[in-house]
Amino acid sequence: MDLEENIKQTDVIIEGMTEDSARDIRQIPALTLAYLGDAIYELILRTRLVEQGMSHVDSLNKKASMYAKAPTQAKIFHIIEEGLSEEELSYYKRGRNAKSGSVAKSGTVMDYRVATGFEALLGFLYLSGKQDRILELVKQGIQGLDVSK
Repeated sequence: MDLEENIKQTDVIIEGMTEDSARDIRQIPALTLAYLGDAIYELILRTRLVEQGMSHVDSLNKKASMYAKAPTQAKIFHIIEEGLSEEELSYYKRGRNAKSGSVAKSGTVMDYRVATGFEALLGFLYLSGKQDRILELVKQGIQGLDVSK
């Protein structure tokens, strides 16, 4: 099963949510969307690395952490930004503008805020059942990074 098939399996999780338990996505705090988006992004990264044939765990962690850092996520966002819809941009901005209380561990405060916005966008898309769009954006961003190296 490839990355796209694995991610599409998450439809089962979304469909399993009842109307009573599923809140309107607009009511979910931006940082909560970012929390979820971070997990989705990490899963995509790890799956992509394993599919590329990497198997040594130390190498996998080093490569994944490079892509997961705030400066890299900020670069990915800037690569995909022009192709986002108004709705997608609004969820990104909610995440970017949220007050997290966390301090940037790598990169600038602005990188951290842009990365949080990117993760909030992914969380929104995930809860909206738009796994294909998530894969499209992440793939486009990572390919853009690889080209710019």
